[in-house]
Amino acid sequence: MPTVRAASVRVVRQTCGVDIEITTDFIRLGQLLKYANLVADGAEAKSLIAAGGVRVDGEPENRRGRQVSVGAVVEVDLPGGPQQVRVVAEASGQE
Repeated sequence: MPTVRAASVRVVRQTCGVDIEITTDFIRLGQLLKYANLVADGAEAKSLIAAGGVRVDGEPENRRGRQVSVGAVVEVDLPGGPQQVRVVAEASGQE
């Protein structure tokens, strides 16, 4: 089970997509892509988003700073095939 730790997010499980657990109300789209290991850095996130390769809840998104809330599903078109990331609230009592 891959885990990425940062100030406010953690990958909690990987299936056909990835769930990103956050402790705040939202995460910025560029951060989400980095924490899910879909891009290497902010520049790559910016390029991917600008190219139209990212959808939030089925709608194309072109803003790296978009606030993505708990429950949102982000779809990313990658060379290896599409990936899906879902934002979930941190489960209380986990560490």
